[in-house]
Amino acid sequence: MRGTDFIGGFAKGLRVIEAFGEDKARLSIADIAKITGLDRATARRCLLTLSELGYAEYDGKYFMLLPKILRLGYAYLSATPLPTIIQPHLDQLSEIVGESASASVLDGTEIVYIARAAQMRVISINLAAGSRLPAYCASMGRVLLASLDPAEARTLLERTDLQQRTPFTLTDPELLLEELERIRAQGYAINNQELELGLRSIAIPIFNHRGAVVAALNIGAPIAHVEVSDLIQRILPAMLKVQAELKLMLR
Repeated sequence: MRGTDFIGGFAKGLRVIEAFGEDKARLSIADIAKITGLDRATARRCLLTLSELGYAEYDGKYFMLLPKILRLGYAYLSATPLPTIIQPHLDQLSEIVGESASASVLDGTEIVYIARAAQMRVISINLAAGSRLPAYCASMGRVLLASLDPAEARTLLERTDLQQRTPFTLTDPELLLEELERIRAQGYAINNQELELGLRSIAIPIFNHRGAVVAALNIGAPIAHVEVSDLIQRILPAMLKVQAELKLMLR
């Protein structure tokens, strides 16, 4: 892309929108400037523009996003057939195994949920379509990272803030790369309380009819419900059946 094709102001506005999150619902101009690295004047103009257009509201100190912002994400979800095709399969799988099922895609160093069928809330984060989690410590994230060329996966890990989310979280880049190699070989990823204490999950890739990985599928459950052996022996076969069904449908 040529430098003249890049709209800097638009890019700054997107950075401001991305600064908001579940734990950052109300942000001041100073907060936005710190998170985005923009100067306060630029952050202020971006926020006031969002407010003027109805994407945010301002109470005199803090800015909060408004429901209109959902139009931006809905444009993607409505344009791709993936969520529509996957959702009925998630619903059925969730009923069969009695646990929550989800599907996601990779977006940089994070995964984005595109569909979910929840039996109960098994994680403190409120997950739904559009939710994001770091890829390195989520079972679906590791499946998606494992589907990449190893050099590309390494680059993404180098760009990731590898936080110790629980005492079990793997944060050493070389050990993570070894884990991705195991996932490539066995075709699934197990997450045993690395994302959140009390949560186990298993994930597999979702392929299109050409064999390309287009998303990931997972089952998450409280550790009181399942042992790691249950994930592999009882739940994985049901997931592989869905994987095979979807491969025939995704063209």
